[in-house]
Amino acid sequence: MKIKDYNYRILENFDNNITVPDCIVVSKNKLGKGHGEQKLYISSKETMRSFFGKKGFNAKCFLLKDDLIQYMLTIKPEYLKPSQGYRGKDEFGQLWNDRFQNINSLEEIIFFEVSDQTQIEGPRGYVNSSGQGYQIIREISLPLVSYISVLKVSDGAAAPLYYWKLFVDYDALSAADALVFKYGKSKDVEEGKSSDGKPSEIDEEYSKARSGQGKYREQLLEECPFCPITKINDERLLIASHIKPWAASNNKERIDPHNGYMLSPMYDKLFDKGFISFTDDRKLLVSCWLSPKNVSRIGLVAGKFYQDLPVGEDRLRYLDYHRRLVFKG
Repeated sequence: MKIKDYNYRILENFDNNITVPDCIVVSKNKLGKGHGEQKLYISSKETMRSFFGKKGFNAKCFLLKDDLIQYMLTIKPEYLKPSQGYRGKDEFGQLWNDRFQNINSLEEIIFFEVSDQTQIEGPRGYVNSSGQGYQIIREISLPLVSYISVLKVSDGAAAPLYYWKLFVDYDALSAADALVFKYGKSKDVEEGKSSDGKPSEIDEEYSKARSGQGKYREQLLEECPFCPITKINDERLLIASHIKPWAASNNKERIDPHNGYMLSPMYDKLFDKGFISFTDDRKLLVSCWLSPKNVSRIGLVAGKFYQDLPVGEDRLRYLDYHRRLVFKG
């Protein structure tokens, strides 16, 4: 892979996502009352050390400025309309602006080191760092809805490097903010009720769209009654997948059939998690954050053309969003 003007060889993917917990984020991002700590839980010590190095490791890591910009653009709706009780949520609009400006002033590549926290007993593996990149993660991440993926790469030097990238967990965000994104602030509306206290027709349609049912699903099936990748046409085995995620969409986009594909379960998960996407001319994009072994096991072929993939001006607009802010490119 090429990063800026440097060529890197991918040595290994860390298969587990690292969820950003409440304990390591800065005070205004916290959900809890405590002051927290800087140590980040990675995985079991055995798994962590088999990837980052032997007991007592100091691993040289880096973030990319472009990735941080992408993350901030993706998480912006949660900053502007918080779904959780963040300690500083009343200041989040200004905090987003300040943090975004700070990121734009950074170098293109931000290097830092993480060290094995050997003083912690038990099977759980932790790292810590005083480096700028690590502190940026603590500053801009929102707990439970942000996670980190890591690639072990080589630039030809003796020691490997670790490429960290921050992502938004749309599933967690969607679950957390369902009422806020869906209904706004009115108490009756938050409860999904019309003025007479009963669920309104549009509320019911949104609810059905969330579970891939109703008119949204029906219209997707009318356009393409099978998965364009696997050709499976049993409706019981197909999922109505949003292109622009539910949590990032407005209410109109959530029930727009152009904002979706009918996919079989594995491909729905790959698409939803950003491990695959599509070009405007129906070619498959495969993320480098999916291990080569799993790419081979699934049978993914980057650049493969899918004739039956629905496209069109409205759908291409959603696909552009998916490639920029969901796909793990």
